[in-house]
Amino acid sequence: MDEVVKIVNDLKNGIIKPIYFLMGDEPYYIDKLSDYIEQHILTEEEKSFNQTILYGRDVSIEDIIGTAKRYPMMAERQVVIVKEAQDLIKTIENLEKYAENPMATTVLVLCYKYKTLDKRKKLIKLIDKNGLVFESKKLYENQVGQWISRLLQSKNYAIEPKANAMLVEFLGNDLGKINNELEKLQIVLPKGSTITAKDIEHNIGFSKDFNVFELRKAIGEKNQLKAYQIAYHFANNPKDNPMVMTVSLIFGFFVQLLQYHGLKDKNPKNVATVLKVNPYFLKDYDVALRNYPMKKVSAIVANLRDIDVKSKGVGANALPEIDLLKEMLFAIFS
Repeated sequence: MDEVVKIVNDLKNGIIKPIYFLMGDEPYYIDKLSDYIEQHILTEEEKSFNQTILYGRDVSIEDIIGTAKRYPMMAERQVVIVKEAQDLIKTIENLEKYAENPMATTVLVLCYKYKTLDKRKKLIKLIDKNGLVFESKKLYENQVGQWISRLLQSKNYAIEPKANAMLVEFLGNDLGKINNELEKLQIVLPKGSTITAKDIEHNIGFSKDFNVFELRKAIGEKNQLKAYQIAYHFANNPKDNPMVMTVSLIFGFFVQLLQYHGLKDKNPKNVATVLKVNPYFLKDYDVALRNYPMKKVSAIVANLRDIDVKSKGVGANALPEIDLLKEMLFAIFS
């Protein structure tokens, strides 16, 4: 995020490179940077003749070079943006000659999503020398909560720990999806608001009481009544609570618990780092650690492997979801 801010600040200050190669597994920042260039480098009047959007599946490297070598019309520069440039993977290195001597009056942006090129390749070295190479990496899930807080802070919002954790739990590390949901909340909540779990439930649709981490918490506390109530809610709302995902997350919880049992350093900071969990949830892990000895956790993990296979339809096609959920809870609580 800091690197993105620096690139944007440079663009604002007129430090503009002739070629930008935006690559990586996380499309969010690639889109943000290319959108910023598309919207801000040229004036509205200049865009008509001097801004070209191309798509990798529709053009060749020769087409891109030909467009990039044109001179701008009645403007200081032209902008050429190649979206989905990863579709040119087989010929992308043919861009080397252009990268060696790019047009000073062209801003060429290549959006190379979901993939990266080896930084030792000649093309990347040339772009790095004469332009800018940016690699957009996926965040680990334990980093996403901090990212959400920073993003909201920059827009004059705050978020409660539970609401933050709910977004991460349900959307994982897909920054694009998370940003879309946050934008929905910013439409209905005034600036300066603190986003709560109730706001998430009302505006996005995640139940603050009947969700996977409430189920996980109930299991950790050995609160059988609540765990079965949540299980029945899941069975009645299968589209919102896919069985495969539920089993997978509970299985992951017990695998993490097994790791926790094996840690010599149980300092909270170390535990959160090793288990890759939001520190907000550590108290749930502490409770579960006391309730489930290591031997019991090992047995549960083994049983959950079988239930995971059944949840995917192997050997249990006729079993309704509620029966599988009951089997899962029975294996945990017995």
